[in-house]
Formats: sequence, C-alpha cells, structure tokens
Amino acid sequence: MTDLDWVPPGIDTTRPSAARVYDYFLGGTHHLPVDRELAGHIEAMTPDIGATMRANRAFLQRAVRFLAGAGVRQFLDIGSGIPATGNVHEIAQAEAPDSAVVYVDVDPVAVEHSRAMLAGVANTGVILADARDTDRVLRGTAELGLIDFGRPVAVLLAGVLHFIPDEADPAGLVAALRSAAGPGGYLVISHATADGQPPEVIEAQKLSSRTGTGIVLRSHAEIASWFDGFPLVDPGLVHIPLWRPGPGETVGHPERFGAYAGVGAAGEGVTRPAPPGSGRR
Repeated sequence: MTDLDWVPPGIDTTRPSAARVYDYFLGGTHHLPVDRELAGHIEAMTPDIGATMRANRAFLQRAVRFLAGAGVRQFLDIGSGIPATGNVHEIAQAEAPDSAVVYVDVDPVAVEHSRAMLAGVANTGVILADARDTDRVLRGTAELGLIDFGRPVAVLLAGVLHFIPDEADPAGLVAALRSAAGPGGYLVISHATADGQPPEVIEAQKLSSRTGTGIVLRSHAEIASWFDGFPLVDPGLVHIPLWRPGPGETVGHPERFGAYAGVGAAGEGVTRPAPPGSGRR
C-alpha cells in the first residue's frame, strides 16, 4: 500500500509499529516500509514467525467460537490490533447477532482503523487504552454502554501479555480483569514462551524492542498461574495449534510456534467487584 491517507495524523511513520508488523504477518494491508523491513529481519531469524502469528489468530477465532457456543454474549478484546478478516465480532455475531464486542488497543493506528471498520456495525466499539491501565480499560468499556459488567464477560488477552514487562505487574493486571469478568465469565490468554526454543528464536524475539513494545518470554508455569480461580477448560494450557484444532487439522512439532494458549472458566469462588463507573475506587 503506497497511499498513506489511511495513517492517522500525528503518527510517526519512521518508527515501526507492533500492530502494523502483526498486520503484515497476518497478510493485511495496513503496514509501512519500516514495518516490512523489521518484519523481514525477524522472519530471517525465525522463519516460523508468520505462521505463529497466524496460528495465534486462528486460536482466537476458535476460542471465540467456543465461547459463543457456550452462551457468552459479551467480549472484551484487549490488544486487538488492526482489523483483519475474522475479527472477534464477526465470529461471535455469526453465532449470536446480539453479541457485544469492545476492542481495546494502545496503538492509535490500530484504534483509528478499528473505528473506521466498526462504523455502522451494531454492538461493537473501540477504545484507546493501555492494557496496563486496567481502570481505564474497564471504565472506558463501561462508558461505551455495550458491556454490562453485571453479566458474564469473556476477557480476551490473545498475544498481548508478553508485551507487558515484569515491572508492570502482569499478574496483578490479569487479576483485575478476572475480577471484572466475574462468575460465568471466561479468560482467554495466548503468550510467547522461551520453553523449548532455540537461541536464535529467542534472539529474534528481542528485535521486537525496536517497535517500543518489546516481548517478554514467560514459562508455562507462570502463564498458568494467571488463571487462578478460572479452571482451564480442556485441553488446558497448550501450544497454540493444539487448542481444540478443527477436524482434520494436524500440526507437526507444535512447540515450534513458541507460544501457549488456554481458556479458563470462572470458578464458584470468584467474587465480583462493583461494576466500573458505579463509584468504585
């Protein structure tokens, strides 16, 4: 794409964007030369990176389809990125047209394109917010009036938590979002890992720091701990292609994708805070 009219004013087009690099690997059209250059460097070191990102998108689609089939009608997609075919609202509303979806991203490019795409689409909305600011995420979502935190919510954190550094307390962030989902809610996580990965893959992951959103690789045990109070549905926390693949779908050496995925359902002991915007501080 050579026409830059789609780039919102004020965006630095000389610096690569994690959302645009991701869009490139998904086969989208909203990326710039600087993004493709970085993507090329990453792909040269890790030829499977594009397949990994596409597998992550496919996992998210399978998870949303599962949740919609389980009766979930409210989805909060945090770190949603630039719109691509098979978005959460398309999957959920195909199952139930009244499904409500709120997209959240910190990248203005991703948010502006989401708003353009969602114009005229019922029961959908988007907010600009940093996943680390859970109060802003929850209050902004409540202000849209699309999601009722008094009813079950599916919180989607697909491919976003590995952008949260340890000092930002990702465990605390997830705990706050679990509480908002409450009884009957679900938690969806996919996350990059160094488990079983060769040194060159780990080095390639470090190139992500050039986008301003470096990746933190975490272990199976640490990622699993974030589902506290949300028991994992079968097959548990597994390499992303192994989470409920479709009929006939087989993947050799799934560990090569370097990421885990899982879906947790709120247990009986989960307590719900006051809904955002109700006076809670």
